[in-house]
Amino acid sequence: MTDGIRVAGIRFELLGPLRAVRPDGEVPLGPPLQRSVLAVLLHQDGAAMPYESLVEAVWGAEPPARARTLVQKYVSGLRHALAFGPGAGKPGAAPELAWTGRGYRLAGAAIDDLRERRALLRAAESAREAGDLRGAGELAVRAEALWRGAYAEGLAGPYLEAERRRWAEDRLRASEARLEGEIERGRSAACVDELTRLVAAHPLRERAAGLLVRALQQGGRPAAQEEVPAAYGEARAGVVEVTDLGAAPGARSEDVQHRNPAPRPGSLPAA
Repeated sequence: MTDGIRVAGIRFELLGPLRAVRPDGEVPLGPPLQRSVLAVLLHQDGAAMPYESLVEAVWGAEPPARARTLVQKYVSGLRHALAFGPGAGKPGAAPELAWTGRGYRLAGAAIDDLRERRALLRAAESAREAGDLRGAGELAVRAEALWRGAYAEGLAGPYLEAERRRWAEDRLRASEARLEGEIERGRSAACVDELTRLVAAHPLRERAAGLLVRALQQGGRPAAQEEVPAAYGEARAGVVEVTDLGAAPGARSEDVQHRNPAPRPGSLPAA
């Protein structure tokens, strides 16, 4: 397969189910494994991917006997979908899907929503370093709003499963940074519910537990006196449970109550 198909003006998204969108409509991308092939190729940033690497990325170490035929079928299906979907033939950016002799290459395409998220988070960090906490928070919220579900949701294969785990962790870190900024802005009360859900879903995340302690203490909730030690204790208990696997509580966990001691009766303002 040495031919390439040029396609017009397509936006690719992976912060949720894979989407390919032209200004006048979404491009139907075919069955799940065909979509997985496209998602893997998008991650190569225009570099050629050898056939063997593509097969391993989609099927793992034990691909089906028909893997070569299936790859050719899915690449052909993608070329057809991208060439004849809504808006095909109109002027604009022209990604190219081709066999280069070294592998399959998808050029002129990017994971656009991921690229936009990275730019927003970089801008948020710059705003925070400049002391603009409000601007940083607004940029971080815009970055979070780009998510439509789990990364590459619904697509199988060891490569995409690893990427899904990677970006789920990155999303959690970004959420923690955003919430920490909100607490620093004095908006602790508005963060408590989200942090409570975050700690419940991820009880081993010491940073989230520490932020919840801070939010409860600073937010002026009447129940904070009881919730602060409970929130810390539950999160730390989750860490202790895995000590047999070598994950002893970290320094941050040990320091939470030293830096954020439970309030004395009457030490918090009324709600």
